[in-house]
Amino acid sequence: MPDAPASHAAPTPYTPRDAAALWKRYQNLLVRVASVGLSLDVSRMEPADGFWKRMEPRMQEAFAAMEKLEEGAIANPDEGRRVGHYWLRDPGLAPEQELTEAIERTIHDVKGFAASVHSKEIAPPDEKAPRFTDLLSIGIGGSALGPQLVADALGVKRDKMKVHFIDNTDTDGIRRTLENLGSRLKSTLVLVVSKSGGTPEPRNGMVEAKAAFRRAGLDFAKQAVAITGEGSKLDGIAKSEGWLRRFPMFDWVGGRTSVMATVGLVPAALQGIDVDRFLLGARKMDAATRNPKTAKNPAAMLALMWFHATGGTGEKDMVVLPYKDRLLLLSRYLQQLVMESLGKELDLDGNVVHQGIAVYGNKGSTDQHAYVQQLRDGTNNFFATFVTVLQDTPRAGRDPVIDVDGGEHVTTSGDYLTGFYLGTRKALYENGRESMTITLDKLDAQSLGAVIALYERAVGLYASLVNVNAYHQPGVEAGKKAAAGVLDLQNALLDRLTDKAQSAEALAAAAGQPDQAETALHLLEHLAANKRIAKRAGKYLKA
Repeated sequence: MPDAPASHAAPTPYTPRDAAALWKRYQNLLVRVASVGLSLDVSRMEPADGFWKRMEPRMQEAFAAMEKLEEGAIANPDEGRRVGHYWLRDPGLAPEQELTEAIERTIHDVKGFAASVHSKEIAPPDEKAPRFTDLLSIGIGGSALGPQLVADALGVKRDKMKVHFIDNTDTDGIRRTLENLGSRLKSTLVLVVSKSGGTPEPRNGMVEAKAAFRRAGLDFAKQAVAITGEGSKLDGIAKSEGWLRRFPMFDWVGGRTSVMATVGLVPAALQGIDVDRFLLGARKMDAATRNPKTAKNPAAMLALMWFHATGGTGEKDMVVLPYKDRLLLLSRYLQQLVMESLGKELDLDGNVVHQGIAVYGNKGSTDQHAYVQQLRDGTNNFFATFVTVLQDTPRAGRDPVIDVDGGEHVTTSGDYLTGFYLGTRKALYENGRESMTITLDKLDAQSLGAVIALYERAVGLYASLVNVNAYHQPGVEAGKKAAAGVLDLQNALLDRLTDKAQSAEALAAAAGQPDQAETALHLLEHLAANKRIAKRAGKYLKA
């Protein structure tokens, strides 16, 4: 029988390293940042021989590019602006003294405002509500994902305020959140977060919240705070209506890197989180990830492993597996940070490259009963990042130790979680599936700040390696423009509705857009389903 064609030849069997070799590899490749209690292990990644040496010159170029960025170079030529989220946690690095002072003043104002709210110096206008008990944050994208991660990861029973979010323009979702507040609306402080003030999602959430306050007989302005750009539409509304407070959003901070600006610090401080420690963790990680020695720099090692795993072209997905309930939202946060930063059609030279890395994940050990089966035995189109926390609870050593097995030695729920992580990593590696692990000594404000800063730096370095701009998002803007056009069509259709039923095709033609019959159909179906227009025999008319 002739040999099979080369294209159908069986792949070379994967041979994992033995235990002794893995132990040595682990010791050689482990990167430890003791100042924040974080370690990065890339020993289960398998770059080809010569990879490190070949990539070192490119890594040094990436370090140089990052240094220029921090010094104030224009990072977003589309808008002619700099990117300075690194200055937020170390204001002395800002290129101008006025920027340093603005950052320091803003942080001082945020903490002062939170203290005044907590002390009841700033209180609700309703006499039946002696203090603000709840916080409603209205935003979208980076104005919501970062604060949500921080609130969920660091929230405790004794929080100063309970935090709620409106992060979409889903009518049902908005109203469910408002209805859940119920009678506590009178003791709810509302943050409206939008740099321009014109972004539809936070604007719509604000309008819906105003309506809810009005129905409850409450004065929205006396319980509202704006976080926005100076001179924006939202800034003008807050000023004219006499809102409780306005905080600035700096134009050199992008949404996906704004969690350490007012966007993230105001809700965190009001919740009762130690924002100084949060910023300190990021500052310490920034110092560690400026190290030009690649093997000692965890952000550089992350970026290089992404490059290796994806071939520098996004060939594989990034699966984020935090073995900690409090880090459930980490994968959602990283989806925006990584995918919006790296998902680009053009490189810096104008070449079509279609770059990006897809990110998804849930949490361990839930994932072991969800999609780890495919990760181990299915298509090998991913690399995994495990995130583990050594300390089971913030009160380790004080909380009761509960034995879940009743055996000779105590075994806790946390022991099982660690076992599932190590077992899953082993099972993946034995089947040729690559992974790396970030380990935190404990999860607190400092270590969470460090994790965020680590990924921010890794994204910037990887962008340099693949020659794309991590700090603009033309695709997002294109989507916004397209959505605006759809709503213009809806208005045109409504203008042409009469008491006589007409087809979607006829209405689109009457609106001067005969090529948009399908879009018209979807719009009309939505309006009819909500009883805003009538539908008869597949045609549409005024309600």
